[in-house]
Amino acid sequence: MNSTAATAQMHAEVLVIGSGAGGATTAAVLAQAGFDVLIVEEGEWIEQGSVVPFSLQQMDFQYRAGGVTVALGLPSIAYTEGRCAGGGTEINSGLYRRPPEDLLQRWATDFCINDLRPEEVMSIANEVEQVISVSLVPGPPSAPSDVLRRGAERLGWQNSEIPRWMKYASGDASSGQRQSMTRTYLPQAASHGARLVTGCRIDQLQMADGKATRATTTLGDGRHGTIDFRHVFVCGGAIQSPALLQRSRIAGYIGRSLAVHPTVKLTARFADELNVPGDVPVHQVKEFAPDLSFGGSASQPGLVALALSDQWRTFSRAITDWRRMSIYYAAITSEGRGRVRAVRGLRDPIVTYALTRRDRALLGSGLSRLALLMLEAGADEVYPSFRGAPVVRNRRDLATMQSTFSAAKASVMTVHLCSTVPMGEDTRRCGANSFGRVHDTTNVWVNDASLLPTAPGVNPQGTVMALAIRNARRFAATERPRG
Repeated sequence: MNSTAATAQMHAEVLVIGSGAGGATTAAVLAQAGFDVLIVEEGEWIEQGSVVPFSLQQMDFQYRAGGVTVALGLPSIAYTEGRCAGGGTEINSGLYRRPPEDLLQRWATDFCINDLRPEEVMSIANEVEQVISVSLVPGPPSAPSDVLRRGAERLGWQNSEIPRWMKYASGDASSGQRQSMTRTYLPQAASHGARLVTGCRIDQLQMADGKATRATTTLGDGRHGTIDFRHVFVCGGAIQSPALLQRSRIAGYIGRSLAVHPTVKLTARFADELNVPGDVPVHQVKEFAPDLSFGGSASQPGLVALALSDQWRTFSRAITDWRRMSIYYAAITSEGRGRVRAVRGLRDPIVTYALTRRDRALLGSGLSRLALLMLEAGADEVYPSFRGAPVVRNRRDLATMQSTFSAAKASVMTVHLCSTVPMGEDTRRCGANSFGRVHDTTNVWVNDASLLPTAPGVNPQGTVMALAIRNARRFAATERPRG
């Protein structure tokens, strides 16, 4: 799919802001329904394979702020946002989980979401899985992935391989191609006439009596412009979507209920070389789900050094063994909540997050269980990522680690952000209606992770895509494209 050059004045029947999991699927559905669709992406189109996965170059080209952003708090939580055509689908691990049916039912009841039928969402999930080629890795798992399986089986803990949106040629695991939005739904949207403009930031929506009349833009060369439209779908993600609505002076329950999956990590060293710099483990341990789960992270040499840096004084000697090391995480479903606040004069919003006492305790117990998992898998040394951490070599050292851990001393991060414009009819706790239209507006829709009422406890991309398609189809059934 080729992007169209941005101009100072642009027009569209439907403007879609953002090209990630929510924006790309929205654009594909609406373009196929006959709407004139313009997709606007702040980042650039980076051809898949042109940068090394999980490298500093990729962070510069495809992440917002070079991959370094934080939600302020005690502790602060580092998070990442994609800023490129395809959004987060271009940079994440590619692991796929269906939306949990019991969670959909709970959302429908608790947030008064009309016509949220699990059977419809599952049917859409079937379609999504075909388009993005959800599949297991052919052949045996990588050595870092097998660590999770081996350790869990020795402990009797539930574990499984998580499928990915990858297409493999001739059953060869090394031939996998990520079926991200630039490979799937964006080309699908273009085949039905949708246009994509990259390097264009939407600064504000101009509003009058609850109706958006125009978007003001900043182009890549610094020029300012405008986009006229009939309807707008805001799909910039759980941080940028509420920030844009706030900059546009749209009131309501927006940006007040950020939910994330906080994670803490460690690095484990084994007798044999196992590091796979350009990939992530596909096994996860779900024995304690949905509250707690374990998985593996990217383990480029630089990322290994970063994981050791919290206790660099005593851990630095281990970096020469990076080929024998891999990084793993413990993720929790948090009870805490955060806020997103757009501030005049600042390009990006201020983000805050407050962990609860239960969250802090769960992070500590999660890291201890993860260290135990590594020892059972055969690790000879484990390096927890928090200040003052000891080297863990046996079960006795786990007690020392537990007594010295504090969430305030840990490097807490997340890659899953949601719930900043929750969907539902209860305006006291929902920013948009049951199908994503922002309350008290007539033509402004949100259709991304912002809509998820709570953190789902699993990778949210499958849920985001299924709900975005559901909402876009509802829109297409109730609105008619201009002939």
